Amino acid sequence: MAKEALYPIDPYPKVIINAAITGMVPTKEETHHVPLTEDEIVHDASICYKAGASIVHLHTRDEKGAPDYRAERYGRIIKRIRKECNIIICVSTSARVFKEFDQRAEVLFLKGDEKPEMASLTLGSFNFPKQASVNSPDIILKLAETMLANNIKPELEVFDSGMLNYAKYLDKKLTLPRPLYFNLLLGSLGGIPGRPRDLSYLVQNLPEDSVWAAAGIGVFQLPVNVTALVKGGGVRIGIEDNIYYDYEKKMLTTNDQLIQRIVRISKELRREIATPDETRQILGIKKG
Repeated sequence: MAKEALYPIDPYPKVIINAAITGMVPTKEETHHVPLTEDEIVHDASICYKAGASIVHLHTRDEKGAPDYRAERYGRIIKRIRKECNIIICVSTSARVFKEFDQRAEVLFLKGDEKPEMASLTLGSFNFPKQASVNSPDIILKLAETMLANNIKPELEVFDSGMLNYAKYLDKKLTLPRPLYFNLLLGSLGGIPGRPRDLSYLVQNLPEDSVWAAAGIGVFQLPVNVTALVKGGGVRIGIEDNIYYDYEKKMLTTNDQLIQRIVRISKELRREIATPDETRQILGIKKG
């Protein structure tokens, strides 16, 4: 007789925690916890690794704290993070601020110990509360081709259901490396809402051989993360998506506080946390 699972989600895979530590929006005026300088970003990546994150979703800022796309700055930070810890580094190719392909793709040509293992790829255009993120089909395709040519795994970002359809089209055209890794981002004003049924819809329509994580924007962060844990997925979490620890928005948070809480909840749900090397194995990423 087969052994019964101790708990309904025992067969679920280990939890991949993706730490979105900086982003393009939070400022020091809003929260002094957001890491903006190179030293702060390296430090936060290291403490998030120690707290349980296996991936760091990396944005950089310039000397004034504004978003920066330059590969030179990315390269320095990546090299320094690698000296501190074993975390997987995923760089941003976001269109939120930088619109031109050459700006967005510059980081994808880094080499050696400055080269990222992953890069974000937003699969369509949509509106943030105060600005548009325009991702034209030709730029999405060129970014994907550049990632594949440089052996960088795409982190497929889905903010709305149509982007899931585009992922399937892109996969047919390019045959993306398996497994596909999706970040499902819910609760942004111009995207899919952050209700459990919305996450269920996205997960049910993922291509076969997909690994997924879910993020909630603002007050949706914790409920979306916990729903993802119950459904067997991973989580994206960090100050990029939410600067507060509480629903009342009275307590500013640090990145490691958010990760420590989700690790605690994961353990209560009998879900083990994946290490960076386990995550590389799950996602088919070769180290080095």
